[in-house]
Amino acid sequence: MMGRTAVLVDVSASPEPLESVLSWHAELVARPLPGQLEALPAAATVLLRFSSAPAAEAAVAEVKNRVPDAAAARSSRIVTLPVEYSGEDLEQVARLTGLSVEAVIAAHTGSDWTAAFGGFAPGFLYLTGGDPRLNVPRRSTPRTAVPAGSVALAGAFSAVYPQRSPGGWQLLGRTDAPLWDASREQPSLIRPGDVVRFEAVRATARAGAEVQVASTTLPEGARDTVTHPPRPAALEVLSPGLRTVFQDLGRPGLGELGVTASGAADRPSSAQANRLVGNPDSAAVLETLLGGLSLRAQETCVVALTGAVGGAMIDESVPAPVGAPFALYPGHILTLGQPASGLRGYVAMRGGFAAERVLGSASLDTLSGLGPAPLTGGQALCSAGLPVLPVAEPQEPATELPNPGEVVQLRVSAGPRADWVGEAGLDALQRTSWVVGPDTDRVGARLRVDPEQPQDPEQSLDPDGQDTPASQDAPAHPAPPIARLRDGELASEGMVPGALQLPPSGLPVLFLADHPVTGGYPVIAVVEPHDLPLAAQLPPGTRVRFRVVEQKTAPNPPHPASQQHSGQQNPGATP
Repeated sequence: MMGRTAVLVDVSASPEPLESVLSWHAELVARPLPGQLEALPAAATVLLRFSSAPAAEAAVAEVKNRVPDAAAARSSRIVTLPVEYSGEDLEQVARLTGLSVEAVIAAHTGSDWTAAFGGFAPGFLYLTGGDPRLNVPRRSTPRTAVPAGSVALAGAFSAVYPQRSPGGWQLLGRTDAPLWDASREQPSLIRPGDVVRFEAVRATARAGAEVQVASTTLPEGARDTVTHPPRPAALEVLSPGLRTVFQDLGRPGLGELGVTASGAADRPSSAQANRLVGNPDSAAVLETLLGGLSLRAQETCVVALTGAVGGAMIDESVPAPVGAPFALYPGHILTLGQPASGLRGYVAMRGGFAAERVLGSASLDTLSGLGPAPLTGGQALCSAGLPVLPVAEPQEPATELPNPGEVVQLRVSAGPRADWVGEAGLDALQRTSWVVGPDTDRVGARLRVDPEQPQDPEQSLDPDGQDTPASQDAPAHPAPPIARLRDGELASEGMVPGALQLPPSGLPVLFLADHPVTGGYPVIAVVEPHDLPLAAQLPPGTRVRFRVVEQKTAPNPPHPASQQHSGQQNPGATP
């Protein structure tokens, strides 16, 4: 299990893991399990997200008893990408492989590549199945900016960067093919299962792409970039504060294209704000960071404040209620102060905020940049004119915010890679007092060891994570606070909000709403769904303790690799 509502189907024991991933993904897209919301392929796993914990639990037995149908709808699309082979690392790849530059180009264009899984950025697909001679390592020092359209190699994979971004892959050339366009019916030019062929072109040739029409479609409402028709301004932004963005329910179901769901970080507070003013849950709200937002009413409107809101005032003299709807009349100025506790506040307006909708959502995904930009001073905010219900009575906070200075306890269940740290590692996770680091945002929070945590001078952690007496021969550098039992790297696999990834440093990273679609560090625990909104409200400096409420550390067992079914090899799966 990956938390309570997701299942990780592990096919790493199969003879051809990526082929098994593609088979399982095609099977689960063609014949989804009850309650299944998404099937996200990765290097050796398929992450299944479900609508409820019971549906996820039932899926475990279902997956173990299912064999992918050989006739499952694997993509038949062939995507041809013309490439100008003049990349900065082309000669380096030739040296690494022992081939000539011409032979590298011939090897890259002479193979059919298969799009295995997405990740890293919208439209970034990991391509596999190329010439094995092209297996080269990443650059020792990543580039801070790789141009859009760059065609690259790393390990056994090839890929095309859909947008300008940092990256450490070896660059072979570039293409002008439009890899990602949110306004298209199919925003990603390449989708998992597609066959990709590279074609060498001269520098003077304009690169295009010949793509067969796909038979699959995006979820309803996620096809186009949508803007609302102009309406009179209801509010004017006098100051956006530290950072204020539009958020709603996000864009679930697009993970295979490298698009995370995003949406409001504290979902209960966002939903409560909409409920107070009579909006549907899907209405866009404003998500503020540590207050400072100032709005002037241009027309009469009804608003509500929830979450981390401190000292909200109307015209600097009248306190504005939190957790109750209230009216703003033309000329009134609403100002949000810095909250005494918590991190993110929410502002809802009756009828919803009109905001640019990208792939069906007005949420800003801060990792990929999808969605409307953060608010700026002078910006006009208009009503979306959504149908509404009567306003609600005042309500208690939907998310209980931490009191200043208190130690916050977050409940977790053991993650799918808890066997990488064992029971000793999960015990270390629980008995360590952690502090939310300064580099926390909507993507996630890096945790540090509380410098004020009492340390037992008679105890230290040895490399296998066991408590042992300290000695004069102890290493000069302290052991990681959570030690791994396994060396090596983990192939990229799907992530969920609340996942606690463990880098080699032993300092966990807690993923939040804008988490990457896939990650390459083991997930040793996952925050319980009821505690995830609280986790999104922890400002830097907050002290945190974890409590494991369900502990299953048994490693994923190997699956019989040569079982046959209907003449086809069974790509065995272990959830």
